[in-house]
Amino acid sequence: MAKIVGAVTIDGARCKGCDLCVVACPTDVLRLQPQEVNDRGYHFAYTANPEACIGCASCATVCPDGCIEVYRMKIENA
Repeated sequence: MAKIVGAVTIDGARCKGCDLCVVACPTDVLRLQPQEVNDRGYHFAYTANPEACIGCASCATVCPDGCIEVYRMKIENA
């Protein structure tokens, strides 16, 4: 049986660090960068636990700036 996994890409330069994606993620994949800031001065979101992503796209749905893209991949069992 195939397994579905997700992958998240975040445009850190556009992210304003609103934390909505972090709260919306059911599997604790995303976090805000604690020390680094982008060119706009915001602590941006990043994938802290990418292997836990299930591809639900909750993070992308709540992002007000459209900084997040979610991909779903099918992994075939050998």
